[in-house]
Amino acid sequence: MSKNIKIDDRKVTTLRLQEMKEKGEKIASLTAYDAIIARIFDEAGLDVILVGDSLGNVVQGLETTIPVTLEQIIYHTTAVKNGIKRALLVADMPFMSYQISKEDAFYNAGRLLKEAGAEAVKLEGGSVVVDTVKMLTESGIPVMGHLGLTPQSINKFGTYRTRGTSPDEADRIFRDAKMLEEAGAFAIVLEKITSQLAERITKELSIPTIGIGAGPYCDGQILVYTDMLGITTDFTPRFVRHYAHLRDEMSDSASHYLEDIKNSEFPNLDESYS
Repeated sequence: MSKNIKIDDRKVTTLRLQEMKEKGEKIASLTAYDAIIARIFDEAGLDVILVGDSLGNVVQGLETTIPVTLEQIIYHTTAVKNGIKRALLVADMPFMSYQISKEDAFYNAGRLLKEAGAEAVKLEGGSVVVDTVKMLTESGIPVMGHLGLTPQSINKFGTYRTRGTSPDEADRIFRDAKMLEEAGAFAIVLEKITSQLAERITKELSIPTIGIGAGPYCDGQILVYTDMLGITTDFTPRFVRHYAHLRDEMSDSASHYLEDIKNSEFPNLDESYS
């Protein structure tokens, strides 16, 4: 765990996140897609680990998240579950897993909890998903909302530009946030919206906001871990801070490994059995 920050060892729950907002304690979140990475982040003291449909970009090399399936999210969530003890585990509901009907959404969200071990689900959208969020939460499934830039709607938007830059769009996002709160969402991700709008939403909502490209005023922050660690280098938006440059280290290590094998320097006798 962090040497400079005192970490509460209690299991993080949706209630714990609410307490953190009320105390003004920031919420730290990252994505993960496998057990070993999840274990590292959990032991470091991360509060929320999200199995994002960003696995389509990070793991599968896709251009968008749209092709990601529910079965793939279940697979990766199961793996991440095996690596964590403390953090709240949230799983993304992929495209077409909740848009068809509330009943489909309930069944699919239930699979994420029952089969994969997720403790909450995240879905994108505002007014169009409010009834679904209400049904899920009333049925005992915690829901994290997602507003602003919603990657599953990229074909509709046609661009990854900042959202909420016009007064009308900002008001719509604000209204959507209020509706999601009233529907029972326990938190809302705000992606790539203006910091002024994020501050307005965070002040007005009683539930936590988790920002990604939404400025410093949210109750917490989340990044895709490969961006944060500098493994991804072809995606460098303003909101990403590189806390390491692991792509270079990994490349150098692989090259060194290759050289040792080609030069018959690995393995040596000390690394062999007799």
